[in-house]
Amino acid sequence: MKILIINGPNLNLLGTREPEIYGNVSMEDYLSQLKTEFSSQILNHYQSNIEGEIINRIQEDDFDALIINPGAFTHYSYAIADCLKNISKPKIEVHISNIYKREEFRQKSVTAANTDGVLSGFGMNGYRLAVLSLIS
Repeated sequence: MKILIINGPNLNLLGTREPEIYGNVSMEDYLSQLKTEFSSQILNHYQSNIEGEIINRIQEDDFDALIINPGAFTHYSYAIADCLKNISKPKIEVHISNIYKREEFRQKSVTAANTDGVLSGFGMNGYRLAVLSLIS
């Protein structure tokens, strides 16, 4: 299975950005671990701070399933929500922190309704759990 992992704004800073919330492991290091653990799957990663680039990447349609952490776009990107609504492939939204324990504006996801499931608050392990869900 070819799984695309998309991360939104500032997630390229994982490992250094607010380590008390997001941990101290970079996405590159964590992806390396995932690729080793799930060597029979094809895991590709894409990160962008630009909403339209994320939409364009999803619409390339070269994957079997999607894991998306829209970052701040989670809370207001109806454009990404519409894009997710219009793809029929399995898709899981992941949040490293528990968005329901954060500021009030972070507790609403406009994108979640257009995914098959949401993992929130499991740290980086949320990506692993999403892969497990998609391949089972």
